[in-house]
Amino acid sequence: MNTVAPSAPAQASRPVILSIQSHVAWGYVGNSAAVFALQRLGFDVLQVHTVLFSNHTGYGQFRGQILSAEHIRDILAGLRERGALQKVGAVLSGYLGNADTGAAILDAVNDIRQANPQLRYLCDPVMGDVGRGLFVNPAIPDFLRDQAIPFANIITPNQFEFELLSGTKLASTEEAVAVARQMRGRGPDTIVITSLATPDIAADQLGTLAVNGQGAWLVTTPRIDLHPLPNGMGDVFAATLLGRLVDGRALPQALELATATLYSLVQGTQAGSRDLPLVAAQAQLIEPAARFAARQVA
Repeated sequence: MNTVAPSAPAQASRPVILSIQSHVAWGYVGNSAAVFALQRLGFDVLQVHTVLFSNHTGYGQFRGQILSAEHIRDILAGLRERGALQKVGAVLSGYLGNADTGAAILDAVNDIRQANPQLRYLCDPVMGDVGRGLFVNPAIPDFLRDQAIPFANIITPNQFEFELLSGTKLASTEEAVAVARQMRGRGPDTIVITSLATPDIAADQLGTLAVNGQGAWLVTTPRIDLHPLPNGMGDVFAATLLGRLVDGRALPQALELATATLYSLVQGTQAGSRDLPLVAAQAQLIEPAARFAARQVA
């Protein structure tokens, strides 16, 4: 069992995090999930929305709009004029809506990096999942593969998305590590693959694999028999992982805590619900009840 204490290392001040992704009026996905998670971890968050929907698409029907790249650039310009972007130490992006929105995000990241070369940009390349397939604009996978991934410091694809980005069907954890190391050569320092279910992982387990320049670590958790699984799981994982890393955690420790948080939230989800109990079980964001050790695999 992991013995890492959940409390964050002491810091004089925490950087502001800029989160650019979807927003829903009802439910917990995109910014509606990530912003609360980061705030509970003690961060001030600038939130810029790529879409405004009544509810997430997991419900089937929804209403609302995909916001234009011009709208997003305008919001970012206003934040720049107020001096807010100069305080940003990390950027999180998720569901884009369209590829033009992605270009606006990369421009903002580039601007912030000019003032802060230590900026961390975590790109969660939201595109699809096993069972649902691809659920984004057809131009988005090419944009993410060719432009966003080389620009990011950290990426957090699920296995479906990682295979789509790499053009590889993974046959083992060892192969996942090798392909992730090849992808690191294209730009990102840290690659985290979620929902990993290669043949060498037990059928009743799911893996989360993290690879950086220092090594590769795997956390496995029991599969939770819940149908349907709640939406927003990747959004919460990416946010909590980034928060732990910005707080000074080493990658294996951040991986353990983010995985434990997500597992505990899913475990607490009521049968039939399409949303994580983010508010009711918010203590899991700080000190998750579950504990799973990160095992070094390379």
